[in-house]
Amino acid sequence: MKIFLASDHAGFELKEQVQNYLVSIGHDVEDCGAEKYIQVDDYPDTVTPGIKGLLAYGVEKGRAIIFGGSGQGEVIVANRFPAIRAGLYYGGNLDIVRLMREHNNANVLSLGARMMQFDEAKAAVDMFLETDFTQEERHVRRIKKIDEQLS
Repeated sequence: MKIFLASDHAGFELKEQVQNYLVSIGHDVEDCGAEKYIQVDDYPDTVTPGIKGLLAYGVEKGRAIIFGGSGQGEVIVANRFPAIRAGLYYGGNLDIVRLMREHNNANVLSLGARMMQFDEAKAAVDMFLETDFTQEERHVRRIKKIDEQLS
């Protein structure tokens, strides 16, 4: 599975750590930026290339992980794009990551970098990548309704 990464300045360091981890375990990773730490960058500019990369590649074949200070702005940007279902994790109970995959078939994970250390982010990333969508009729129906209401 191909994984697209994107971050603003606040998530830059965690993005780099997660990228190194994912490459070390054999994932195909595309770093969509930021390429270097720029304190005055704006998250819509830095997150959008990662989302567009996933869309061009195919949401059914890949996933994206985006990073910001809280992850809030980043998840808002991501969810403005059709076919994107982004969920936010900023620490704590990992069930939220499992459920965003199982119930919502989330294809983007937004991480609040100021809210967690690398080990917690690593656990969330592993959960996000290893958890499958349940394909239960009620979840499929709900996602279809979202898609229909956006068109």
